[in-house]
Amino acid sequence: MSDTATGFDIREVFDLSGQTAVVTGGNQGIGRALCFALGQAGATVVIAARNAERNASVVAELEAAGHVARAITLDVTDYQSWQDGIAAIDAPIDILVNNAGICYHEPALDVAPARFADVMDLNVTGLWYGCQQVGAQMIDRGKGSIVNVGSMSGMIVNRPQMQPAYNASKAAVHHLTRSLAAEWAPYGVRVNAIAPGYVRTEMSPIDRPEFKRYWLDDAPMQRAAEPAELGPAVVYLSSRASGFVTGEVLTLDGGYTLF
Repeated sequence: MSDTATGFDIREVFDLSGQTAVVTGGNQGIGRALCFALGQAGATVVIAARNAERNASVVAELEAAGHVARAITLDVTDYQSWQDGIAAIDAPIDILVNNAGICYHEPALDVAPARFADVMDLNVTGLWYGCQQVGAQMIDRGKGSIVNVGSMSGMIVNRPQMQPAYNASKAAVHHLTRSLAAEWAPYGVRVNAIAPGYVRTEMSPIDRPEFKRYWLDDAPMQRAAEPAELGPAVVYLSSRASGFVTGEVLTLDGGYTLF
């Protein structure tokens, strides 16, 4: 029942029941946590990633937890793979979470051309393909929410490691998010991003002494995020709770970028 003061039920506006959410790179780490958050909010979750075996494993975990889930084998850097994947879903996509990404720690002069291209292809071009193709479907329907996973690295230069390609790619993600938001707002499609700080995943060596000194000890909260802590922000940006929010890059970094 709606509250007479607000005009809506605060619990209902976070509810994603009846909606389909596609999460790229949803078979591990942050992506897996986002799948569980969206599932808990009631969405049907579609994992879109290259490793079919890992996809199936996470789908089984989601189903065991009582969520509705499926997977498609998708290479986000391949335009045709996006077309085939969207066709295989065979349902309107209400929410797209562009999470797939890659990072290399290398000084600028050591970055090989192929390595730079790999980062840009996955982090920017693959995200662009998803936004363009799913966005077209959302525009036709007059509604939809896209959440891109950027990074605080799109705003700062990390230390002690150098990662210029990654930093540039995430800055591109942030501004592409704003550009699409401005263009698609009149069509009922919202585009936002999250910008996580350091997150505890299998691929992030946050506890190694050479990194902990700068990554954790220097941060106001003096810890990394757990992947699950990013989930509520993505649910918020995916849901009617953020119905008047578009073009935002929501920083989730424990205060790291304050200094």
